[in-house]
Amino acid sequence: MQTNLCWTASDARRSAWCTAARVSLSPSSSHRKSKGEIAELAKWAPLHNRRSLDLVGPLRQWFAPIFAAFDTSFHRAIGDTAALYAIPLDLSRRHGIRRYGFHGLSHRYLMERYAQIVGRSPSELHLVTVHLESGCSAAAIANGRSVDTTMGLTPLEGLMMGTRCGDVDPALPALLAHAERIDMDEVMRILEKQSGLLGVSDKSLDTRVLMRDYGSDERVRLAMEMFSYRVLKAVGSYLAILGGAHAIVFGGGIGENTPLVRQRVCEGLSWCGLKLDAERNHSVIDCEGRLSTDDSRIEAYVIPVEESLQIAHECCGVLEKRRAGAAARV
Repeated sequence: MQTNLCWTASDARRSAWCTAARVSLSPSSSHRKSKGEIAELAKWAPLHNRRSLDLVGPLRQWFAPIFAAFDTSFHRAIGDTAALYAIPLDLSRRHGIRRYGFHGLSHRYLMERYAQIVGRSPSELHLVTVHLESGCSAAAIANGRSVDTTMGLTPLEGLMMGTRCGDVDPALPALLAHAERIDMDEVMRILEKQSGLLGVSDKSLDTRVLMRDYGSDERVRLAMEMFSYRVLKAVGSYLAILGGAHAIVFGGGIGENTPLVRQRVCEGLSWCGLKLDAERNHSVIDCEGRLSTDDSRIEAYVIPVEESLQIAHECCGVLEKRRAGAAARV
């Protein structure tokens, strides 16, 4: 039996345009070509791609084959209406500019695990999945396919995050550069590393730390309320896009461990029939469980995200297809 190493790489154009969601990095010229393409696309997600690529060379000494499981592949189904920006279409096509989305491994895992819990096929379900940790995103899922997600061309777009600003007025970077007399690299460092929960609270990006001072620190309270409001706004908009949903599924460190955020989101959706069970909300911490009441029209669940398990599942799927193809040729 072969030993296989699975690693993630956030990829943009490859996952959006190619038929394969994963790429096998074999020790041939195609291996070098694949690495080069992923390296070139690191401009969309520099933190993820470059770190993953740094591991490939050393690990090839012990593991083969190596598979790249792309964090954007689940969102390939998103159509142009949701994926394109309202800029000249020629520019979008020339530079591959579109909303690729990220956290696809997480959103797909949340979808498949929820379907397993309720005993239904993902193809039967409409869900809003919410991945909340240092990086945050929500996804609208219809019949097993992602139809929209909050992250866009890069992981900076969308929800307020741990240190990232999320959605801002597009004119803001130029305004900050002029007002603070700094270059665009410094502006981007502020938006990516000094904003979000950390920037507003001036204390931490960790909600477990922030909640200790929620009742006494005005900036902490503002940060938590801003964060929760933006999640609620995204989930509400996706319910409109989907025409309703079977469930809201929370995952990620904040989603799994911060009852206040879940409370704000679920109570804000009471108008559409979601009833939060307060006792369940406070007791389901860092574990799988239902948050909504038994008679809630829309269910709310917490499911701890297992991205490594999802990567392994997807890579096993590739191996199974290879074996089936080899058997068919015999």
